[in-house]
Amino acid sequence: MFAYALKRVLYMAPVALGVSLLCFLLVHLAPGDPLTAILPTDASAEMQAEVRKLYGFDKPLPVQYAIWLGRVLTGDLGVSIATGRPVAIEVARAVVNSVILAAAATAIGFFFGALFGFVAGYFRSTWIDKLASFLAVIGVSVPHYWLGMVLVIVFSVWLNWLPATGGGPGGSSDARSLDWDYLCYLLLPAVTMSVIPMGIIARTLRALVAEILSQEFVQGLTAKGLLDRGVFLHVVKNAAPTAFAVMGLQLGYLLGGSILIETVFAWPGTGFLLNTAIFQRDLPLLQGTILVLAMFFVVLNLVVDVAQAAVDPRVKRS
Repeated sequence: MFAYALKRVLYMAPVALGVSLLCFLLVHLAPGDPLTAILPTDASAEMQAEVRKLYGFDKPLPVQYAIWLGRVLTGDLGVSIATGRPVAIEVARAVVNSVILAAAATAIGFFFGALFGFVAGYFRSTWIDKLASFLAVIGVSVPHYWLGMVLVIVFSVWLNWLPATGGGPGGSSDARSLDWDYLCYLLLPAVTMSVIPMGIIARTLRALVAEILSQEFVQGLTAKGLLDRGVFLHVVKNAAPTAFAVMGLQLGYLLGGSILIETVFAWPGTGFLLNTAIFQRDLPLLQGTILVLAMFFVVLNLVVDVAQAAVDPRVKRS
């Protein structure tokens, strides 16, 4: 198991290097001058050259990449052009908020998705299967931002039960006391984000459970007199690696694809930070946020692969 995990870590190194190169080039290929956000419109040529030199934009791209990568390896993501604060601190605060939101959405989505998927697979071709499959299709089809606005209108405007926007009581993004006041701010964006992974997990597990139940070993277990509870445990054991893989990928997608949800609910996570960096043309903040999100996704895939191999030895042998 250790050798397998070490091999996967070694495979991750060139992927991480390629991801860092893409993050650097994609931001630099965007049209426009990033210094227009901080330079006055009547800035002299000398002032523009001085600021450009200060941020290292006067050097060739390969040199800029080498310098940037060297700083990144030491944990220095630069300084935000818009706020003047270290990018690492800005991103770290946003990552914590996004992880909390994605974890809550994944927990909700995985619980209900697994429930609907197992129930639909066990009672396939019945009204229970049709109802669970219908809810799964609705979950996959509904646009995130539309559902978020509907929930805000219903629960914040009409019923006045939950706050519409913000990252915590008093507008503080650091108030993570996990009490009811904080959970009120978390509930609507988490439920909104959980709908798509819930539908995907439900549809995946429904097909997987139906396939497992049709295999000969399940019929053999039943013929040997194993009770339904024992058969169910065997089905869960065989479906667990796929469920873990889908859940892990969905967590990565939630972290990287939460821009619209965090913008709708003004949730101070990486998606909201990325949106702010784009509109302010804050190049260091944009690079740092994209890189952290991409690396998180790479590491998450590594963890999922190792977890799959730990649960199912067939993955390790393949």
